[in-house]
Amino acid sequence: MPPLLSIVLPVHGVERFLPQCLGSLRADGAAPGEVELIAVDDRSPDGCGALLDAHAAADPRMRVLHLAENRGLGGARTAGLAEATGTYVWFVDSDDWLPEGTIDAVLAELRAETAREVPADVLITDFTHVHHDGGTEPNPWRKVLAGSPLVSGCTAAEHPALFNAVLAVWNKVVRRAYLLGLDVHFGRGHYEDISVTYPLLLAADRLLYLDRPCYNYRRGRPGAITATASPKHADAFAQYDAIFAFLERNERADALRTLVFDRTVKQALTVYDTPGLVPVELRPEFFARITAHFAKHRPADYRYPSGVRGVQYRLAARGSRRAYAELRRGGRLPGAVKRGAGAVAPGVKKAVRSGARFTAYNAFKRLPVDENLAVYAAYWHRGYACNPAAIYAKAKELAPQVRGVWVVENAERAAALPAGVPYVIVNTPAYLKAMATAKYFVNNVNFPHAMTKRTGTVHVQTQHGTPLKAMGMDLVDRPLAADGMDFERLREVVGRWDYLVSPNPHTSKHFARAFPGTYQVLDTGYPRNDRLALATPEQCVDARRALRIADGQRTVLYAPTHRESRGGYLPLLDLPALAERLGPGWTVLVRTHYFHDGGAGDLTAAPGSATLLDVSDHPVVEDLYLAADVLVTDYSSMMFDYAVLDRPIAVYAPDWEEYQEVRGVYFDLMEEPPGAATTDQDALVEALLAGDPEPEARQRFRERFCPWDDGRAAERVVSRIFPLRA
Repeated sequence: MPPLLSIVLPVHGVERFLPQCLGSLRADGAAPGEVELIAVDDRSPDGCGALLDAHAAADPRMRVLHLAENRGLGGARTAGLAEATGTYVWFVDSDDWLPEGTIDAVLAELRAETAREVPADVLITDFTHVHHDGGTEPNPWRKVLAGSPLVSGCTAAEHPALFNAVLAVWNKVVRRAYLLGLDVHFGRGHYEDISVTYPLLLAADRLLYLDRPCYNYRRGRPGAITATASPKHADAFAQYDAIFAFLERNERADALRTLVFDRTVKQALTVYDTPGLVPVELRPEFFARITAHFAKHRPADYRYPSGVRGVQYRLAARGSRRAYAELRRGGRLPGAVKRGAGAVAPGVKKAVRSGARFTAYNAFKRLPVDENLAVYAAYWHRGYACNPAAIYAKAKELAPQVRGVWVVENAERAAALPAGVPYVIVNTPAYLKAMATAKYFVNNVNFPHAMTKRTGTVHVQTQHGTPLKAMGMDLVDRPLAADGMDFERLREVVGRWDYLVSPNPHTSKHFARAFPGTYQVLDTGYPRNDRLALATPEQCVDARRALRIADGQRTVLYAPTHRESRGGYLPLLDLPALAERLGPGWTVLVRTHYFHDGGAGDLTAAPGSATLLDVSDHPVVEDLYLAADVLVTDYSSMMFDYAVLDRPIAVYAPDWEEYQEVRGVYFDLMEEPPGAATTDQDALVEALLAGDPEPEARQRFRERFCPWDDGRAAERVVSRIFPLRA
């Protein structure tokens, strides 16, 4: 009778780690012959071969293959698979190890599966990251798997979020006959397993998840491909070709082509963006390979993601490497929008070409720093907004000798500025001079990396929200949320900050870790919230009338946040159904995240329903706060601002489990909400109709997140940054 489980162990250059791995392969509860161990000595240059032979002499389950030439990890796995006879096969890397009792637990699952009419093709296990200092971290994608249909068994099409989890082969126990029947092969070089794991998941009749940590994955060891510069990172493209060749011949798998394409592009750009992986001299070629991947494999119905990631993908598809690099430096593509270029302000010329731009900027840097010039910007030069706008207004009052100028991305944005606000347009000579000579810089994001920090200048980072979700360096081990973030570049830009404005003690605590630096934290509250703290009833009435909300209407502001794992705006709330339940005495203002273009889409509701208004393009979000009687959101930082008004807040978060797993959060929103919190739309409607069902929760929330909101935050910031006029 063949073994139930074959463990294939490729071995090369891991003499230091091999004894721990071999010692972890015990199976005290296994029947004789139920487990076989096949170790493949891939012509290891150290003492691994002798260690394997010694272990095999004492363990009758184990046999050793000594390869005549080095075949790489993929080739060693292939050699081991050819010798395996088990019903299931598990590829374990020899620098990792299994927790105690793992093989017995896996065998119990496999025995149950073989008794089924349709046994699992792939058993996916949970795992633990183990860092070089001995610290551990649970599987960051566990909640994509736990509680999902995978627990009882399903196909990839029934749970496509599976592809947001790790796609390595080492945490997947595979039915051997199924694997051999797929006609897929481990690749050569780096990323050798994805040409097998993608097909394994895509074509399976039944995928199963075992919610138990069954694998200790060693992160950050010297020589690991995720931390080593090598031309072999380009091997990924051959594996991508193999994956798409499989899609061509498998109808079930081909149904998920778009998802697979997006995942491969994301991985390729992450490799390209990660410092120290692709050698400098090979980066142009690697980027060209990404462009070729778009041309070769992009599905006919493919839609680019929204926001900055979508812009990155478009530039990669066009082969625009320099523009892509500029986008990476500044967070936005400076000068990308040129609409209305002829309508610039008097005395402002058109944008300077790239080469001449830096020549001019460097020339302007020879001028003295202007001690009375401050440059302001917000949301990647979108306009007059947020904390910088509140600081600008208060500085005009308290430090009028300091001239403020706003940076906007084009003439259209300039036309939308409040009357009398001075501005410069990105990449014009006036902009280059201001950036080269100003004493003060105030922004709620980062200024372009190419603009260096001169000695004696003062950079004020205000950020633009209280963090529920993980930020900055806290995303190092969350690749789906980091979305290709350049952490070395992040450290560089944080090094420019002199001040970081904090809205509350919670933010001060977490930003100190997320953005490590030598700056001073200003525990002042958010200047943008002064307007809310000082709002009068008359101002609230004026805000409602400006939005044409009829008198007597109960008004809801619905504002969902951006989700990295989704494309464009995708409301999880059925708005027409909500409007129908609320009835004609209600108005619902719908505000999409600023990353999403096109607004909220069709908001047609049935007769007799609440009025649905798309306010996504309204320029001042504080107007919407003042107009609304209640806020409905999911994870948006708007909840922390709106709480200043002490009005009801309802959290509707049907994907909370997925969101906190993918993105990471700083506290459990469902345990510590600002008001009613639910994952069910009917429960949300009931909470809205109840009026103010959770005032105690709101009070606790306000005590934690609004202690500094007294209407004087801007004054405190200005007095710390600028010389005040006596």
